[in-house]
Amino acid sequence: MIKDRAFGRQDSTAAAREANKMFRKVETTPSDHAKADKAFQANRERLKAERLAPESKHPANKAR
Repeated sequence: MIKDRAFGRQDSTAAAREANKMFRKVETTPSDHAKADKAFQANRERLKAERLAPESKHPANKAR
């Protein structure tokens, strides 16, 4: 490898670039657990919004 004297860097060789390709992040499909968790969280937020909707329409009733 050739060392860059100005910055202290080393040029990568073809072999080093090929080795680094193995460590790149790949996009994976979500697991069944992740899909179920996402659906659960979405349903939870929907139910929370439904529960809070009447309170936002009638804020005077909330003080009772």
